[in-house]
Amino acid sequence: MTGTNEALALTFVMGAVILFCRAFPFLFFREPPAEGAGSRRAAFLNFVEKIVPPAAMTVLAFNSLAGPLKGNLREAIPVLSAACFTALVHLWKRNPLISIFGGTALYMVLERIVVR
Repeated sequence: MTGTNEALALTFVMGAVILFCRAFPFLFFREPPAEGAGSRRAAFLNFVEKIVPPAAMTVLAFNSLAGPLKGNLREAIPVLSAACFTALVHLWKRNPLISIFGGTALYMVLERIVVR
């Protein structure tokens, strides 16, 4: 059990980390000048804007699938079914909200039916 001082210190540290994570893009990735020395920076920012979001989503998807695949097959069925459903609905409708909410709903239903 943590004391009051430890809880306050941990709360302050977590708040500072969250604030830094939220402020990081605004502090370090400001709009570069139109020409000259900023053109290399603009090229780097364009690269980051193009590559990082799909790379982050891929890492998150594989991370979410890795745990259930290491367990038994019965626990992996809801995860794999929902992942396939999400991918198919996204390819069909091209709407992230529909595919994510649909996949989440299917996962929750299958989790209750298959695993329990």
